[in-house]
Amino acid sequence: MQKIDVGKKILSANEEYALRNNRFLAEHKILCLNMISSPGSGKTTILTRTISELKGKIKIGVIEGDIQTDIDTQRIKTTGAPAVQINTNGACHLSAAQVNSALGKLPIKKLDLIFIENVGNLVCPSAFELGENYKIVVLSVPEGDDKPAKYPAIFAKSKVLLINKIDLLKAPSPVDFDIERVKTDARKLNKGIEIFPVSAKTGSGFAEWCQWLAKSVKNLYS
Repeated sequence: MQKIDVGKKILSANEEYALRNNRFLAEHKILCLNMISSPGSGKTTILTRTISELKGKIKIGVIEGDIQTDIDTQRIKTTGAPAVQINTNGACHLSAAQVNSALGKLPIKKLDLIFIENVGNLVCPSAFELGENYKIVVLSVPEGDDKPAKYPAIFAKSKVLLINKIDLLKAPSPVDFDIERVKTDARKLNKGIEIFPVSAKTGSGFAEWCQWLAKSVKNLYS
């Protein structure tokens, strides 16, 4: 009887689509970032603020991944940016095949940067390449400062760590969160990771984050 490793077969098929996506993005000279986090970290709010901050400077499109609903896609569209919805109907991550289909629905020739907002999960999405240039991991202050230690894979693979909701560190009843511990633990896993403490609510830290994005778009294919 022939034994088939289903897990390896699924990942192999995914990698083929990821390679297609990467070649497609390179052909059109578009930077693509795969944003990953737990549910409720503030990914969509970060994206809407980022799009607004960079309006007129960088043309951004978004691929939104959710188990159900298009709530986040509608929020993105209020900024004027094009957005495509992917509903996984239970799956805990996006696949490269799904992203391949979504890329065909975006106005590619008019874009400089595409964000993929993955399904809220720190584990599953880290194992599936989508053809992106970089992974961006988001950690919000209320989640706790132990996440790099508990979920090392995504922090080890990410180009950027956004520490969101830092305004809560100075709230009347501040959240117990050691930001230096997070930075240290993340850099133990990934020496080159860029770390930006931000608040999507107040805009704190967004100048540095947007500067990094502008530089990355400019330099990627230069």
